[in-house]
Amino acid sequence: MATKLIIENIDAGYGAVRALHGVSLTIENGQTVALLGTNGNGKSTLMKCVMGMVKPDQGSIRLEMDGVTHDLTKLSTEEIVNLGVALIPEGRRLFPKLTVEENLLLGAFREVSRPQIPDNIAFCYEAFPVLKERKSQLAGSMSGGQQQMLAIARALMSSPKLLLVDEPSVGLSPLLVSQTISKLKELKEKYKLTVLMAEQNFKQAMRIADHGHIIVHGEIVFNGDVDTLMSNDLVKSYYLGVSK
Repeated sequence: MATKLIIENIDAGYGAVRALHGVSLTIENGQTVALLGTNGNGKSTLMKCVMGMVKPDQGSIRLEMDGVTHDLTKLSTEEIVNLGVALIPEGRRLFPKLTVEENLLLGAFREVSRPQIPDNIAFCYEAFPVLKERKSQLAGSMSGGQQQMLAIARALMSSPKLLLVDEPSVGLSPLLVSQTISKLKELKEKYKLTVLMAEQNFKQAMRIADHGHIIVHGEIVFNGDVDTLMSNDLVKSYYLGVSK
Protein backbone atom coordinates (compact mmCIF):
# COMPACT_ATOMS: atom_id res chain seq x y z
CA MET A 1 0.00 0.00 0.00
CA ALA A 2 1.68 3.22 -1.21
CA THR A 3 1.58 6.03 1.35
CA LYS A 4 2.59 9.67 0.81
CA LEU A 5 2.15 12.64 3.17
CA ILE A 6 2.08 16.15 1.70
CA ILE A 7 2.15 19.14 4.08
CA GLU A 8 1.82 22.53 2.40
CA ASN A 9 2.06 26.05 3.84
CA ILE A 10 0.77 25.19 7.32
CA ASP A 11 0.14 27.96 9.83
CA ALA A 12 -1.03 26.82 13.25
CA GLY A 13 -0.95 27.73 16.90
CA TYR A 14 -2.78 28.00 20.18
CA GLY A 15 -4.99 31.05 20.51
CA ALA A 16 -2.84 34.13 19.90
CA VAL A 17 0.38 32.11 20.01
CA ARG A 18 1.62 31.16 16.54
CA ALA A 19 3.65 27.95 16.54
CA LEU A 20 4.00 27.19 12.80
CA HIS A 21 4.55 29.58 9.90
CA GLY A 22 4.21 28.33 6.34
CA VAL A 23 5.58 24.84 7.00
CA SER A 24 5.81 22.56 3.97
CA LEU A 25 7.31 19.11 3.60
CA THR A 26 6.63 15.88 1.74
CA ILE A 27 7.24 12.29 2.84
CA GLU A 28 7.38 9.80 -0.01
CA ASN A 29 6.31 6.19 0.38
CA GLY A 30 8.74 4.24 2.56
CA GLN A 31 10.82 7.28 3.55
CA THR A 32 11.92 8.31 7.01
CA VAL A 33 11.88 12.10 7.30
CA ALA A 34 13.33 13.81 10.38
CA LEU A 35 11.96 17.09 11.70
CA LEU A 36 14.92 18.55 13.57
CA GLY A 37 15.09 21.32 16.13
CA THR A 38 15.24 22.17 19.80
CA ASN A 39 12.23 22.32 22.14
CA GLY A 40 9.63 25.00 21.51
CA ASN A 41 10.14 25.33 17.76
CA GLY A 42 6.90 23.67 16.64
CA LYS A 43 7.78 20.03 16.04
CA SER A 44 5.07 18.61 18.30
CA THR A 45 2.52 21.09 16.97
CA LEU A 46 3.09 19.83 13.44
CA MET A 47 2.62 16.24 14.64
CA LYS A 48 -0.65 17.24 16.28
CA CYS A 49 -1.82 18.91 13.07
CA VAL A 50 -1.21 15.70 11.12
CA MET A 51 -3.17 13.75 13.75
CA GLY A 52 -6.08 16.19 13.71
CA MET A 53 -5.47 17.25 17.31
CA VAL A 54 -4.70 20.83 16.26
CA LYS A 55 -6.52 22.37 13.30
CA PRO A 56 -4.31 24.59 11.09
CA ASP A 57 -5.28 28.18 10.42
CA GLN A 58 -4.23 27.75 6.81
CA GLY A 59 -2.55 25.29 4.51
CA SER A 60 -3.22 21.66 3.64
CA ILE A 61 -2.24 18.21 4.90
CA ARG A 62 -2.95 15.44 2.42
CA LEU A 63 -2.42 11.72 2.82
CA GLU A 64 -2.29 9.73 -0.41
CA MET A 65 -2.95 6.01 -0.06
CA ASP A 66 -3.29 3.74 -3.09
CA GLY A 67 -4.34 6.56 -5.37
CA VAL A 68 -6.90 8.02 -2.94
CA THR A 69 -6.18 11.43 -1.41
CA HIS A 70 -7.45 12.25 2.10
CA ASP A 71 -7.57 15.83 3.42
CA LEU A 72 -6.48 15.32 7.03
CA THR A 73 -7.44 18.86 8.04
CA LYS A 74 -11.10 17.89 7.58
CA LEU A 75 -10.95 14.61 9.50
CA SER A 76 -11.18 13.80 13.20
CA THR A 77 -8.30 12.15 15.03
CA GLU A 78 -10.27 8.88 15.11
CA GLU A 79 -10.79 8.99 11.35
CA ILE A 80 -7.08 9.68 10.79
CA VAL A 81 -6.09 6.74 13.01
CA ASN A 82 -8.51 4.54 11.07
CA LEU A 83 -6.68 5.44 7.86
CA GLY A 84 -3.54 3.86 9.30
CA VAL A 85 -1.74 6.76 10.98
CA ALA A 86 -0.20 6.15 14.43
CA LEU A 87 1.54 8.53 16.83
CA ILE A 88 4.18 7.68 19.39
CA PRO A 89 3.78 10.79 21.55
CA GLU A 90 6.50 12.69 23.38
CA GLY A 91 6.64 11.45 26.96
CA ARG A 92 5.13 8.09 25.88
CA ARG A 93 1.68 8.77 27.44
CA LEU A 94 1.07 5.21 28.60
CA PHE A 95 -1.67 4.11 30.98
CA PRO A 96 0.51 3.65 34.07
CA LYS A 97 -2.02 1.65 36.11
CA LEU A 98 -2.65 -0.85 33.32
CA THR A 99 -0.37 -3.76 32.53
CA VAL A 100 2.00 -3.97 29.59
CA GLU A 101 -0.36 -6.27 27.72
CA GLU A 102 -3.40 -4.11 28.47
CA ASN A 103 -1.55 -1.08 27.03
CA LEU A 104 -0.71 -3.08 23.92
CA LEU A 105 -4.31 -4.18 23.42
CA LEU A 106 -5.47 -0.57 23.63
CA GLY A 107 -3.18 0.15 20.69
CA ALA A 108 -5.29 -2.13 18.48
CA PHE A 109 -8.08 0.42 18.46
CA ARG A 110 -8.84 0.68 14.77
CA GLU A 111 -11.19 -1.92 13.37
CA VAL A 112 -8.86 -3.24 10.67
CA SER A 113 -6.16 -4.07 13.21
CA ARG A 114 -8.34 -6.13 15.58
CA PRO A 115 -8.21 -9.41 13.60
CA GLN A 116 -4.41 -9.03 13.57
CA ILE A 117 -4.05 -8.73 17.36
CA PRO A 118 -2.53 -12.22 17.88
CA ASP A 119 0.04 -11.73 15.11
CA ASN A 120 0.84 -8.15 16.10
CA ILE A 121 1.25 -8.89 19.79
CA ALA A 122 3.48 -11.86 18.95
CA PHE A 123 5.60 -9.60 16.76
CA CYS A 124 5.85 -6.96 19.50
CA TYR A 125 6.99 -9.55 22.00
CA GLU A 126 9.55 -10.83 19.50
CA ALA A 127 10.82 -7.31 18.80
CA PHE A 128 10.89 -6.36 22.49
CA PRO A 129 11.44 -9.55 24.57
CA VAL A 130 11.42 -7.55 27.80
CA LEU A 131 7.76 -6.69 27.19
CA LYS A 132 6.85 -10.36 27.02
CA GLU A 133 8.76 -10.99 30.25
CA ARG A 134 6.88 -8.14 31.92
CA LYS A 135 3.48 -8.40 30.21
CA SER A 136 1.68 -8.52 33.58
CA GLN A 137 3.67 -5.64 35.08
CA LEU A 138 2.08 -2.21 35.49
CA ALA A 139 3.41 0.14 32.83
CA GLY A 140 4.04 2.91 35.34
CA SER A 141 6.51 0.76 37.27
CA MET A 142 8.82 0.18 34.29
CA SER A 143 12.02 2.06 33.50
CA GLY A 144 12.02 4.91 30.98
CA GLY A 145 13.62 2.76 28.31
CA GLN A 146 11.12 -0.04 28.82
CA GLN A 147 8.24 2.44 28.66
CA GLN A 148 9.57 3.79 25.37
CA MET A 149 9.65 0.23 23.99
CA LEU A 150 6.04 -0.20 25.10
CA ALA A 151 5.00 3.08 23.48
CA ILE A 152 6.53 1.99 20.16
CA ALA A 153 4.95 -1.47 20.39
CA ARG A 154 1.55 0.01 21.26
CA ALA A 155 1.65 2.11 18.07
CA LEU A 156 2.53 -0.96 16.00
CA MET A 157 -0.52 -2.77 17.36
CA SER A 158 -2.70 -0.57 15.13
CA SER A 159 -1.00 -1.94 11.97
CA PRO A 160 -0.05 1.57 10.82
CA LYS A 161 1.19 2.65 7.39
CA LEU A 162 2.31 6.11 8.48
CA LEU A 163 4.12 6.34 11.83
CA LEU A 164 4.69 9.65 13.62
CA VAL A 165 7.40 9.54 16.28
CA ASP A 166 7.63 12.56 18.59
CA GLU A 167 10.95 12.97 20.45
CA PRO A 168 11.83 9.30 21.03
CA SER A 169 15.10 10.22 22.80
CA VAL A 170 13.58 12.37 25.57
CA GLY A 171 14.50 11.15 29.05
CA LEU A 172 16.70 8.28 27.86
CA SER A 173 20.39 7.63 28.38
CA PRO A 174 22.68 7.89 25.30
CA LEU A 175 22.87 4.10 25.08
CA LEU A 176 19.09 3.71 25.21
CA VAL A 177 18.67 6.50 22.65
CA SER A 178 20.95 4.63 20.25
CA GLN A 179 19.10 1.36 20.85
CA THR A 180 15.70 3.01 20.39
CA ILE A 181 16.68 4.65 17.10
CA SER A 182 18.12 1.36 15.83
CA LYS A 183 14.92 -0.45 16.74
CA LEU A 184 12.80 2.15 14.95
CA LYS A 185 14.85 1.60 11.80
CA GLU A 186 14.46 -2.16 12.09
CA LEU A 187 10.71 -1.94 12.63
CA LYS A 188 10.27 0.57 9.81
CA GLU A 189 11.91 -1.84 7.38
CA LYS A 190 10.05 -4.87 8.76
CA TYR A 191 6.64 -3.19 8.53
CA LYS A 192 7.46 -1.16 5.38
CA LEU A 193 6.40 2.01 7.16
CA THR A 194 6.53 5.63 6.11
CA VAL A 195 7.89 7.64 9.07
CA LEU A 196 7.92 11.25 10.25
CA MET A 197 10.15 11.63 13.30
CA ALA A 198 10.53 14.79 15.39
CA GLU A 199 13.87 14.74 17.15
CA GLN A 200 16.40 17.13 18.65
CA ASN A 201 19.25 14.59 18.73
CA PHE A 202 20.63 15.40 15.29
CA LYS A 203 23.28 12.70 15.09
CA GLN A 204 20.92 9.90 16.08
CA ALA A 205 18.16 11.08 13.75
CA MET A 206 20.57 11.16 10.81
CA ARG A 207 21.35 7.47 11.37
CA ILE A 208 17.93 6.46 10.04
CA ALA A 209 16.57 9.47 8.12
CA ASP A 210 16.44 9.72 4.34
CA HIS A 211 15.73 13.44 4.49
CA GLY A 212 15.77 16.11 7.18
CA HIS A 213 14.04 19.45 7.80
CA ILE A 214 15.41 21.88 10.38
CA ILE A 215 12.67 23.96 12.04
CA VAL A 216 13.42 27.18 13.92
CA HIS A 217 10.69 29.34 15.50
CA GLY A 218 8.02 27.48 13.55
CA GLU A 219 9.65 27.81 10.12
CA ILE A 220 11.62 25.32 8.02
CA VAL A 221 14.98 27.05 7.58
CA PHE A 222 16.93 24.26 5.89
CA ASN A 223 16.25 20.87 4.41
CA GLY A 224 18.05 18.22 2.43
CA ASP A 225 19.15 14.63 2.31
CA VAL A 226 21.52 13.28 4.94
CA ASP A 227 24.70 14.08 3.00
CA THR A 228 23.57 17.65 2.31
CA LEU A 229 22.71 18.27 5.95
CA MET A 230 25.86 16.69 7.33
CA SER A 231 28.09 18.76 5.02
CA ASN A 232 26.43 22.14 5.64
CA ASP A 233 28.64 24.51 7.65
CA LEU A 234 25.80 25.97 9.74
CA VAL A 235 24.45 22.52 10.55
CA LYS A 236 27.92 21.32 11.54
CA SER A 237 28.41 24.36 13.75
CA TYR A 238 25.04 24.46 15.51
CA TYR A 239 24.02 20.80 15.63
CA LEU A 240 27.21 18.78 15.42
CA GLY A 241 29.53 21.01 17.42
CA VAL A 242 32.07 21.18 14.59
CA SER A 243 33.79 24.51 14.03
CA LYS A 244 34.90 25.67 10.60
